[in-house]
Amino acid sequence: MRQFLDFEKSVAELENKIDELRHMSGPDGINIAEEIARLTEKSEKQLRAAYAKLTPGQKVQVARHAQRPHTVEYISTLIQDFTPLAGDRLFGEDKAVVGGIGRFQDVPVVVIGTERGSELESRLEHNFGMARPEGYRKAQRLMELAGRFGMPILTFIDTAGAWPGIDAEARGQAEAIARSIDTCLSAPVPVIATVIGEGGSGGAIALGAGDRVMMLEHAIYSVISPEACASILWRDPKLATSAAEALKLTAQDLLQLHLVDRIIPEPLGGAQRDPEAAIRAVGEAIAAELPDLLSLSAAMLVAQRREKFLAMGRDGLT
Repeated sequence: MRQFLDFEKSVAELENKIDELRHMSGPDGINIAEEIARLTEKSEKQLRAAYAKLTPGQKVQVARHAQRPHTVEYISTLIQDFTPLAGDRLFGEDKAVVGGIGRFQDVPVVVIGTERGSELESRLEHNFGMARPEGYRKAQRLMELAGRFGMPILTFIDTAGAWPGIDAEARGQAEAIARSIDTCLSAPVPVIATVIGEGGSGGAIALGAGDRVMMLEHAIYSVISPEACASILWRDPKLATSAAEALKLTAQDLLQLHLVDRIIPEPLGGAQRDPEAAIRAVGEAIAAELPDLLSLSAAMLVAQRREKFLAMGRDGLT
């Protein structure tokens, strides 16, 4: 069943009415096609109006929607002959980070992404997309593998952040994230990072230091979650909506600040309403960016990537 967000209540009422009418038609020969068409048009109009003026707080809701396509769905659709690779060769396997090798439109690639899981069982299995140090060390291993064999790296980001547990801290969470960022920055191959849902804190940037950083239209990307920000600044997580406004975490804000390179349009009503179209749009965006990057030498890629992120700091200070 489709899950509706708070600001979609009027649309939910219309779509429920449409479903009722569809179940009424048929056996009794009642022709209600015109009424269904009228309500469908009205529903789409209201949906378009709602999504044309989303607030940052509402964008957060959309980005976290449980029915948005996840990393494993992007991989299964966009990557042919995918072979998953597991373990960090140091401690163990972390299923919050998925990765492996495959082909994107006949180009051999390494794919890495954070996976939240789609229902309770898989969410627990993937720890809700919050990786421990071994997850980031696995990512490092795959990035180094990509560099060794000259394969571009595609990353898909959808995480609230790194796992904050004592076990993760004991195994060097901060070092693992920092090392992952460094490995990403120094990779001698093209790196394209895509934020497909929520890009939270260091857990996201660990996979996000790419030559091209792209975001889906209703994705978010921030140094801290709105709830945590509100708790720290105002001692009240209920002020998360105000924090979302201040954080400039939407794709549109980040593009204006030159922190991301491209916004990928989503289907009307968000990626959760038409996952296939959203995945197809991401594939087209990657296909548009990859050829130019493949034409650059390893030294040029690393130099341009370094300058790209240094410029963010310089621009921020000025």
